[in-house]
Amino acid sequence: MFTRRMVTCGIAAAAAVMMAVPVSAQTTLRWAHVYEAEEPYHSWALWAAEQFEERTDGRFRIEVFPASSLGAESTINEGLSIGTVDIIYTGQLFAGRSYGPLAIGGAPFMFRDLDHWKAFRDSDLFQELAEGYQRRTGSTIVSLTYYGERHVTSNRAINSPEDMRGLRIRVPDAPLYTMFPRAVGANPAPIAFAEVYLALSQGVVDAQENPLPTIQAKRFFEVQDYIVKTGHITDALLTIVSASTLQRLSDEEQAILFEILREAADRCTDDIVELEQELVGWFEAEPGTTVIEVDRTPFRDAVVALHMGPDATWTQEHYDRLQALAD
Repeated sequence: MFTRRMVTCGIAAAAAVMMAVPVSAQTTLRWAHVYEAEEPYHSWALWAAEQFEERTDGRFRIEVFPASSLGAESTINEGLSIGTVDIIYTGQLFAGRSYGPLAIGGAPFMFRDLDHWKAFRDSDLFQELAEGYQRRTGSTIVSLTYYGERHVTSNRAINSPEDMRGLRIRVPDAPLYTMFPRAVGANPAPIAFAEVYLALSQGVVDAQENPLPTIQAKRFFEVQDYIVKTGHITDALLTIVSASTLQRLSDEEQAILFEILREAADRCTDDIVELEQELVGWFEAEPGTTVIEVDRTPFRDAVVALHMGPDATWTQEHYDRLQALAD
C-alpha cells in the first residue's frame, strides 16, 4: 500500500511538473532540391526558411536539403505525396508528369525571350495550369523562379543542328527533355543530375545541357571544351508545397508562407538574370573553354515542328494562348 501510494504521488508530481514546463510547439518542414548549396536557389531557400520562422514567431522551422541529399528530382516529386518532403523546387517537365499541360512552360523553344517568359509567369494561363496541377495532386504551386536559358556543352564544336547528329547528350530524366536532342538528330541519355559530372568525365556521354550558372556551379566546364549558346529552353523552377503540409498550417500561416516563397522567387530570378550576363565573360576568360554563339533559327525551326506533335502534353488552346503572350 505504501509503495503504491508513493508511485501514485510520484506520477501526480511528474504531471504537475510537465504542465508547468512549456512544451515546444515548433514544427520542422523539409525543403528538398537538387541544386548546389552555392547556387542562388539554395541561398534564397535559406532566406525564406529564416523569414518563415521569424514571421511565425518560431512556430515553424524549415530545413533545406540541397544537392539531391533527399533524392533525385523524380524522388522528391514523389515525396510530396508520400510525406517525405514538404516543399520542393522542381522543373516544369517533372511536375508535368502529374499534370501534362503544365509541361508546356519547360518545352524547348516555347518562349521567344525572357520578356515572353515573364509574361507567362504573370499570366492567367500559368495560374490555370497551376490550379490544374493542384486538382490532380493536391499539392500547391506557389511560385515560378527563372532557372536560365539552357545551353549545350560539348567536347565537339557545334555551329548548326547538323553538328549535333549522333551526339550522346545527357538530359534530365523527364521525357520532354528529349524533344530538342531528337529534333536535331542527337541521342538523348537521361541521367540523374548528381551523376552528370562523372558521366561526362568518363565519356559515358559526350555532352549535356544546362544554364550558365549551373554549368559553373557543377563545374561541367572542367570536362567540356565548348559552351554552345543554343538557348533552347527558357527554363524555370516551380516551388511546390505538399497538400499534407498545408493542412497543418492555418490560413494566416499559409498566407505568410506563400508571400515569402513568392518574394524569394522574384529575388532569385533577378539574381539569375544578372548572373547569366556576367558569366559569358567569365567563361570566355576560362582557359580551355570556348564559348560559341550560334544562329538559333535553324535549331528553333527543327523543334517548333514538334511542338504540337505526339510529345505534346498540352492542348492547341494552351499553345496558342502561350504564343500570343507579349506578342
